[in-house]
Amino acid sequence: MQNIMIVGAGKGGTAILKILKESEVLKVDVVIDRNLDAPGVLLAQEEGIKTGTNWRPFLTEDIDIIIEVTGNDTVFQELRDAKNKKTILIPGSVAFLVSKLMEEKEELVAKHKNESYQQELIFNATNDGMLVIDNHGKVILFNKRAEEIMGVKKEQAIGKAVLEVIPTSRLPIILETRRVEANQEMVLSNDRKIITTRIPIIEENGTLMGAFAVFKDITEVVNLAEEITDLKEIQTMLQAIIHSSDDAISVVDENGRGILINPAYTRITGLSQEQVIGQHATADISEGESMHMKVLQTRRAVRGVPMRVGLNKKEVIVNVAPIIVKGKLKGSVGVIHDMSEMKSLSRELNRARQIIRTLEAKYTFEDIIGQSEEMMLAIEQAKLGAKTPATVLLRGESGTGKELFAHAIHNASDRKYNKFIRVNCAAISETLLESELFGYEEGAFSGAIRGGKRGLFEEANNGSIFLDEIGELSANTQAKLLRVLQENEITRVGGTKPVTINVRVIAATNVNLEKGIAKGSFREDLYYRLNRMPIQIPPLRKRKEEIPVLCDRLIQKINRDYGRNVEGITQAALLQLFGYDWPGNVRELENILGRAIIFMNYYETFIDVHHLPEIKNKKIGSEPSITNSSDSFGLDQSLSEMLDEYEAKIIQQTLLRLNGNKTLTAKTLGLSVRNLYYKLEKYNLEKNSTQ
Repeated sequence: MQNIMIVGAGKGGTAILKILKESEVLKVDVVIDRNLDAPGVLLAQEEGIKTGTNWRPFLTEDIDIIIEVTGNDTVFQELRDAKNKKTILIPGSVAFLVSKLMEEKEELVAKHKNESYQQELIFNATNDGMLVIDNHGKVILFNKRAEEIMGVKKEQAIGKAVLEVIPTSRLPIILETRRVEANQEMVLSNDRKIITTRIPIIEENGTLMGAFAVFKDITEVVNLAEEITDLKEIQTMLQAIIHSSDDAISVVDENGRGILINPAYTRITGLSQEQVIGQHATADISEGESMHMKVLQTRRAVRGVPMRVGLNKKEVIVNVAPIIVKGKLKGSVGVIHDMSEMKSLSRELNRARQIIRTLEAKYTFEDIIGQSEEMMLAIEQAKLGAKTPATVLLRGESGTGKELFAHAIHNASDRKYNKFIRVNCAAISETLLESELFGYEEGAFSGAIRGGKRGLFEEANNGSIFLDEIGELSANTQAKLLRVLQENEITRVGGTKPVTINVRVIAATNVNLEKGIAKGSFREDLYYRLNRMPIQIPPLRKRKEEIPVLCDRLIQKINRDYGRNVEGITQAALLQLFGYDWPGNVRELENILGRAIIFMNYYETFIDVHHLPEIKNKKIGSEPSITNSSDSFGLDQSLSEMLDEYEAKIIQQTLLRLNGNKTLTAKTLGLSVRNLYYKLEKYNLEKNSTQ
């Protein structure tokens, strides 16, 4: 063991001390420096090495080597003169050079260790087994995956001959032949099958360095192949499902780029795959914002968004939902519904409903147009009557819509799923009406069919029967009808056995039944049975404010019946209609509009004044003529403003003519007194009237 004295504990001395303290043949005996806080002194004290500020007391015969690292020539000269001949003196420059070399060695060793560690991490991270031998057949690399596949620990393999580790290995043959063996199947001692590739390691100068093998468990390969096959089958199935859909489908990735569309998408939008796949989600939009991008931003589905897409600006409805896999957004899928197809289906559905309604009751309360106070009252009464089993009596002039009310009452009642029988009492002869209503037994009269026949009351059992023109019934039929209403039973003509029935009677008349009672043509007791819930339907002349809405509905109906495309009626023509008294009510209005549409040219889309010649010159009873009032209506007024002005003028002139008598004015104009007061206040006419 050689004893060393280090003189100088600065940077160089500290470096020399760090190097020598690890040596097994050299021992640092003492460290000298004038500064006891020098880093070398402090390090020596930590290591239990003697320290001092003067080298002379420590320079004994036991010191074999002196390393002078002060850099002071005087100190070096003194040490050389004072040491004995056996002691070796090394100058600081040499020591510094040695320290630098040692530092570089440490750096290289650390770098080598780091690179080796990184290489080992890479080798162990791969899913393939890796085995490397040198040119003598010794194992020099054996990664973790090789341990798992071979069933051999790394410590048991490194440094051993490869045939000791893997008796069936062909790597020694690779060293001899220097040939590559790719994708070879091999059976291990643990009965596991692997696919391996063996490659010789040869330097550029042709020197053989060794060989390595990369291998994979064949079981994993087979499983992977099966998974790929399953995925391809699933993909094929999904593509078949998507392509068979009549709804257009588009799919984008998480960045909003198109990745899939189906043929229906191309058919609806007119865009090919090249115009959509790989393009931004807005590529197909003509009007509106991209729902794909909105869904990708919010991660929430959207439903029923109207848009226009494609070159032809196709009107569509869009549903878009996010595609989320294991919590991660992968894209979005959109389903596009063609609005034209939906509208066509809706039209077919409406036609089907109309056909069904012709089989039973056709109309509902939604089909009844009512805006005036009197009409709204009639509708509310009818809705109330529909909820009760009571007999309803519809009263009103011909053409006001009594049958419409009867249909609506039946459809709003709990009998709507049963039959609705319509009978026009004035259209059937008196001799046949009784047998039609109540039926007859076999042999009741000549010509009666064998087995008899059920009457309309029996046909309507559990449903409703509508008796129009009830005032035209004969006295005998009235008596039988009274029994039906009182006892809920009928007796067939020629029969004696009563038949129990459950029928809701809805009657209608346009005559004054009270006058019929006074003349003896209508039974008073039947009147009280029928008049349990009377509903008065106002004539059209008392609800002229409904004419515009009625015209719209009737024009739609006539268009459908006649195959025309009339869009509406002009304001001038409407004013012409307002100036007429309408004795035939809504039926007459429909007749006039229908005749006008028939004689219109096909390029005309609006009914105008010249299309209404039959009412052009007719006058209203006591109301002012509209043809002489053109100066009162400005061309810049809306229809509602002109109607209000016209109505105010009628009320004002009627009040003046009747000396301001409101009661008589209301009666003359067919208004209730309360309604007249409302209109007087509305048009500020109160100051012109007296009671």
